[in-house]
Amino acid sequence: MSVWEKQAVEAAVLDALDATHLNNLGGHHFGRPYVTAYQLAIAVDSAHPEIAQALGVSVGGRGAGAQNSLAQYLARELSARIKRDGEGYPVEGAFVSNEHLTSLIYRNADGQPITSSLTGTGFDLSLFRRRVQVQ
Repeated sequence: MSVWEKQAVEAAVLDALDATHLNNLGGHHFGRPYVTAYQLAIAVDSAHPEIAQALGVSVGGRGAGAQNSLAQYLARELSARIKRDGEGYPVEGAFVSNEHLTSLIYRNADGQPITSSLTGTGFDLSLFRRRVQVQ
């Protein structure tokens, strides 16, 4: 059984995405906000540190000293599932361009800064949000 299944990673991801709030309390015609893979990893790690422990990774970020991270793992796994299941998957993905972007700095649950290792590279940044289920 994979870590994804053993650790119920999908449920942790969905909980984190459901908890993402829209600052405009009246709603917005764009729908729910997207979060980056880093934001998602920070939220998942805060609620379920056992997932990163089972994978043997940290949340990630520039200077983390590791090629693999929770942010990369979540982005890779979600991308594969979105590709496989399409609109039937409860998460949707998008990219934000790396063009004209110099840095993105996040704050982990302890308030410590995490700088994206993707800014200034040839990679676009993955974004995810909970898919609105059509009745």
